[in-house]
Amino acid sequence: MRHRLVPLLLMSVLLAVAAAALADRPAVGTSGRTADYVIVVGVPGLRWDDVDQATTPALWRLAEGGSIASLSVRSAQRPTCPADGWVTLGAGTYAAAEGSGVDPAGDCVEQPVTVEQPDGIGGYLPSQAATVRLNQERLAWGAVPGALAESVRCTVAVGPGAALAAARPFGRVDRYEPELPEDSRDLLASCVLSIVDAGVVAGTDPAERAASARQADAQLTRVLAARPARSLVLVAGLADTGTSDRLHVVAADGPGWQDGWITSPTTGRDGYLQLVDLAPTALQVLGREQPDGLFIGQPANAVPGRPADLATAIAAPADADRAARAQRQASNWFFGLLAGFQSLLAVAVVPLLRRVRRTAGRPGPDPVVRRAGAVLEVLLIAAALAIPAALLADVVPWWRSAHPGLLLVGITLVAVATATAAVRISGPYRRTLGPMAAVATIAAAVVAADVLTGSRLQLNGVTGYSATEGGRYAGLGTIGLGVLIAGTLLAAGCLAQRVRRTWRVTVVVAIGGAAVVLVGSPYLGADPVGAIALTAGVSIAAAISTGGWLSLPRVAWATIAGLVVTAGFALLDLQRPETERGSLGRFLTALADGTGGLTLHRSSSANMSTLLGSPLTILALVSAALVWFGLLQSWGGLKRLFGIYPAVRAAMAGIAVSSVIGGGLAGAALDVAGAAAAVTVPMATLLALRVLGHSADRTRPTIGPDPQGSGSDGPGSDPPPVATEVDESAGSVGVTVESRGSRQQLHQ
Repeated sequence: MRHRLVPLLLMSVLLAVAAAALADRPAVGTSGRTADYVIVVGVPGLRWDDVDQATTPALWRLAEGGSIASLSVRSAQRPTCPADGWVTLGAGTYAAAEGSGVDPAGDCVEQPVTVEQPDGIGGYLPSQAATVRLNQERLAWGAVPGALAESVRCTVAVGPGAALAAARPFGRVDRYEPELPEDSRDLLASCVLSIVDAGVVAGTDPAERAASARQADAQLTRVLAARPARSLVLVAGLADTGTSDRLHVVAADGPGWQDGWITSPTTGRDGYLQLVDLAPTALQVLGREQPDGLFIGQPANAVPGRPADLATAIAAPADADRAARAQRQASNWFFGLLAGFQSLLAVAVVPLLRRVRRTAGRPGPDPVVRRAGAVLEVLLIAAALAIPAALLADVVPWWRSAHPGLLLVGITLVAVATATAAVRISGPYRRTLGPMAAVATIAAAVVAADVLTGSRLQLNGVTGYSATEGGRYAGLGTIGLGVLIAGTLLAAGCLAQRVRRTWRVTVVVAIGGAAVVLVGSPYLGADPVGAIALTAGVSIAAAISTGGWLSLPRVAWATIAGLVVTAGFALLDLQRPETERGSLGRFLTALADGTGGLTLHRSSSANMSTLLGSPLTILALVSAALVWFGLLQSWGGLKRLFGIYPAVRAAMAGIAVSSVIGGGLAGAALDVAGAAAAVTVPMATLLALRVLGHSADRTRPTIGPDPQGSGSDGPGSDPPPVATEVDESAGSVGVTVESRGSRQQLHQ
């Protein structure tokens, strides 16, 4: 027992040390960048393809001298209509306005905003009480509309939309003007924070959008002419105007915001900002304290690296908007088709499994079964490689094509065919574990390479994450996590099966530990929750990689290893400044201040929404049904596979544990499990077919020691077999060992 547990403990300690070495991230705050005034000019619907030197000259000059980014306008409901965007700006977290919504045509309904002016100076918003109740009692984020205004002494609002953002929780607007006066100097200098409603840019007609953009630019011209000294001007396209989620304009001009990209800790990627980041940015620039527990956004910062030519610079966020829009449409189609394809394979494989079992004892294999099995093997390999191939397809900018969907399908099919052919013609293919090892290595390598190079393929990618969703902008996404979990543990299991049993724990934990560091490092995967889930899977896989079951000592050591890594990530995250903590640190902080229940409510709501709306749910359920009602039956072959290859059984157990934990903690429901199953279950089916096809193979053993040092022993069989003899016919090895009067079916 000790020779199994000591390597596990040592490798777990090394893993925690490695994670600690990578855990510190550079600060991204706005330290040293302050102004005396902040002016936020909101233009709901404004996108970067509406901006050019002729149509919006004032915005062009501001962006040319300032910093720019793509703005994700996520709010508490979808789509984010203009009223929702204004309320979210004032709340500093995901919020929504009472009565906001879309009409049957899919356009946002313009809600008239009533602003009373009882004293002729300030204003009063009668609808604010209903909006506060909506966000506090019915929505999951617990937003407090007006939290931004409550954090400063005085706020100016110009226009009805601005009144929604500037109203305090009880409805009071400190200073209100329905329109921007001709001379606005005194108005904009009367309060440290001013919010200006510059109109809406809506519709699909280019001429109509250009006219609206000109009107907004005229308002911005007057603001810039009247801005006080040492002021920061933020121009933001605060909302969508229909059901299509888009990326919008955000530009900043002021002290310390010249010639750069805008970013924030919530995105972790240059050139991307969230709507909820605007409120904390304004307070940070003004030197005001952030309200405790109310803002989910974090202060933004300007970083260098933007092209000097503005036309070249704004081409990047405009292209990101096109990619994000195309990705959302293509992603549902891709995973729907993948779920359908794997469902058809599941239906086709069941009768073949039963027929292979019945014909296994014949002198020669059934020719029909043999040909069908060969075809099915190729299809199973292609199915397992579909997600990595679709990730690689984003190397080509297919979204710029006139027919992006067709181009994406073509590129993905070429990538799948190429990878499948490479696996099929590889030397190890004829070995039983050869296809699984090759597919797992390819899947893990593709995701790891993308993470190591900045996760450029996952951002706005079909199998990645969309910037319009507002969930993640950098690092490892939920689908990538599922593929990496499956690829890493399957590859580790296949490799561990080929070494001495005493070294299997070390092999599994070494490979799994490297993946945990990749996932959890803030420089790379930036997913501490995913790292914790993967640690649990690696611990389980290592504990049973030598065979046998999860005994109490094994569970205890696996739990200790998981707790060590979890505690390491948690402590290091909590040591960071509060504005720079990750999801794990924010959750632990919420537990400490009594708001953890709200966080759990958000996570459960996200899990339910994803469970009911994601095609990966279907994929996960179909895979589970195939395993339970097919592969695990007496005729299914999976139990036989597990008995012959205990390290593979351990890897699959670890995948199940990691994917379920990772999806649940991340609010992704079965998305992680579905992505992992898309790689794992086809390969498990292929191996089950192979071991069934050789279940009646017979060889006469020769007397001698096991040359592999019990590298092919079954679970719980401590004494090595007396002899082995290798037979690699038909792509796998069937070995019958007779030792001490007992027979064991072995595959090496």
